[in-house]
Amino acid sequence: MSHVTPEETTEFSFLPGQARALGATLPAVQRLSLPLPDGRELSALRYGEDPIEVTLLHGAGLNAHTWDTTVLALGRPALAIDLAGHGDSSWRDDADYTGRTLAPDVVEALRAWTDRPQVLVGQSLGGLTAAAVAARAPELVRDLIVVDITPGVDQSVGPAALREFYRVVDGASRDELVDRAQQFGFGGSREDTVRGVFLNTRVRPDGRVEWKHHFAHIAAQLLAAPAADAGASARAGILGEHGWADLDAVAAPVTLVRASHGFVSDDAEGEFRTRLPAARVQRLDGSHNLQETAPSALADLIRTAIDTGPAAP
Repeated sequence: MSHVTPEETTEFSFLPGQARALGATLPAVQRLSLPLPDGRELSALRYGEDPIEVTLLHGAGLNAHTWDTTVLALGRPALAIDLAGHGDSSWRDDADYTGRTLAPDVVEALRAWTDRPQVLVGQSLGGLTAAAVAARAPELVRDLIVVDITPGVDQSVGPAALREFYRVVDGASRDELVDRAQQFGFGGSREDTVRGVFLNTRVRPDGRVEWKHHFAHIAAQLLAAPAADAGASARAGILGEHGWADLDAVAAPVTLVRASHGFVSDDAEGEFRTRLPAARVQRLDGSHNLQETAPSALADLIRTAIDTGPAAP
């Protein structure tokens, strides 16, 4: 049986089935676009029609749709942003995707699309970006939730596997990329992988299907570099040099959510607790992409942060 997604399928076609599976109400969802001062475009998804209280930032190689199931389980208005170089947002010419570089785009988005301080949730690269946002514009963030990342994480294993996966950056069909993702153990069930590949790829003019995000192409380039240089470049590109300073400058309450089978080791958690003794640490059962592997539990944690925060203006 073919798993090629029909041409009439859109980015919103999967949501009704996901909502039914959760027994959740399907909110209105719309694609937003924001022109940035340097000529790039920032894209995002808005869920619901009431004022937004939670903003979500995805990890490297993902996009706003990674939060779909979590938002459905949350049942609250939310904003999920495609970080630069991902989803429908413009790629950066300098290929700089560190948290501090991405943060100004998010600040622009919060000022344009929200009217109150946010519960800002960031997973992996999005977590470090969220910390930079909270440090840069404290008036926009009332709670910071960082999902399965710290600046002290040893990413030598995860990025190495991703770089190998992205040795192939395009395919003759989405089916071909689904097969490859399954071979590498990415994406969960076949159905989940089909959805993820559809939402994270585009068809080029020549008919081939390629990954939307710039990271696939950067990873492929890193494969050509000596292993030590490639590892250092990948670590710098994701973690940057300022993560701890940004977290230390955050005035809002900080929570680290650690996945039971994720990237944050006991040593990394210990360093986080030592550097940020006032922060909370919560553990959830799941892998690095908790928004996909433990969406309901993560939604419960986010809902608690929303409900226990200050009253809306």
